[in-house]
Amino acid sequence: QVQLVESGGGSVVPGGSLRLSCVRSMNNYETNYIAWFRQAPGKEREGVASIYTGPGIDPYYADSVKGRFTIAQNIPRNTVYLEMNSLKPEDTAMYYCAGARWIDGSNWYKAEMYRIWGQGTQVTVSS
Repeated sequence: QVQLVESGGGSVVPGGSLRLSCVRSMNNYETNYIAWFRQAPGKEREGVASIYTGPGIDPYYADSVKGRFTIAQNIPRNTVYLEMNSLKPEDTAMYYCAGARWIDGSNWYKAEMYRIWGQGTQVTVSS
């Protein structure tokens, strides 16, 4: 199966920025969609953003990050990024990338839509 490896997490101050990377071992139909999820202690897993790796479909974003985060891809590098700006303490979480063969756009944020998962990278936002 295709594998996903995320990186780029770390500790930043509020208002700072980070870029997370999710590298696919190959570009195939099992990961037509790549999404970022996050989970903080005591909270449910939250869909952050999702992108179709082909053309013609706009990315999806959670309301909590829209305008601050951007999901993008570099096709030759088989990499999907999550650009995080204006970070807030409430953004602190373990961040995971996930792949899906296909999704229902109205349910893009549901973890069960995604079959391939990375191991996660920790993002901590604090003063």
